[in-house]
Parts: sequence; structure tokens; C-alpha cells
Amino acid sequence: MLYLKEANTEDIQAEWLFVKDMPEDENGLTNKWHDISLEDFRAHALPEMIRFSKGLDLPNRMVPETFFFLWENDHIAGQFRIRHYLNDALRVGAGHIGYYVGKAFRGRGLAAEGLRLTLEAAKVIVPEEEIYLRVNKNNPASLRVMLKNSGRVVGENESRYFVRIRNEQRERSGRI
Repeated sequence: MLYLKEANTEDIQAEWLFVKDMPEDENGLTNKWHDISLEDFRAHALPEMIRFSKGLDLPNRMVPETFFFLWENDHIAGQFRIRHYLNDALRVGAGHIGYYVGKAFRGRGLAAEGLRLTLEAAKVIVPEEEIYLRVNKNNPASLRVMLKNSGRVVGENESRYFVRIRNEQRERSGRI
């Protein structure tokens, strides 16, 4: 069974093991907690993830961001992040959603399903009428994941594609 679960204290051991093994930068998704100790994860990283999801104690350049873990049965397979709205830097940069799937879980459609689940949550959280994503051109697998989830490429530069996915929930509710 595949499901998303917000970062939380009850799953701290599994979350820590996953986060500490995530690369510092994988195709543009950064992880400042790579190789962190359990003690530092418990004292700093996890509380920061939880505060940031509530918009508390954010550095000036940041917006609220919810950290989700993608679980396959009782193992964490990935991390998905939703930035609740865009500031100027995110609008031309990372966008609303970033994600990482562990190497042992790749090639089985988990990223596509994880993004689908994340989009369900994002369409409730995000006020904009489109969900913004970006992907490195040297990461065609991730581009396929986005396109499979109704993404469309709306632009590009030398190194990245910019992808948009309609937020039908906002369109239907009239909240844009």
C-alpha cells in the first residue's frame, strides 16, 4: 500500500534514516540534513519541518512548506514537499512541489503515484490556479512523472523545463 504522511514525531526513526541518506542535492532538490545524527534530527530538523508546514519561524526568503513522506507499506520510499504559495523566487525557480524517491524504489511508478497523491494535497493548499514545477533537462524520468500527472511544459531555459499542472479545485471553487 502506498500513501503520504506528513512529517511527524511518531515516525522519527524511519524519517531520520530516510533524510540522512538523501543526497545533499538530487536534481535540484536540496537536503540540508544529509548525514545528520538522530539527536540533531530530533532536536532541529524534524521540529523545523513541522514549524515550516505551519508557517512558523520562516526565514525571510521562504514560504510555508509541508514535508510529506511517501510510504510503501512500512518503508519510506520518498519525500515530497509542497510550498504553499509562490514568492517571486519560487515563481521562476523551484515552484510548488519538489520530490525525491529513494534509489531502491525507482523504476516502479512510485514517483508518479507519489506526485499524484501530493497533487491531491497541493490542490487544497495552493491558492494559485496552476501548480508550478521545474525539472532538470538531464532528468527525463522526472519529466515523464510530471507529464503523466497532467503536466505540460510551458517554458524552458538551458538546463530546465518549467511544467504547470492545472489546479481544478481552485478553478471550481472560484478561489484563485
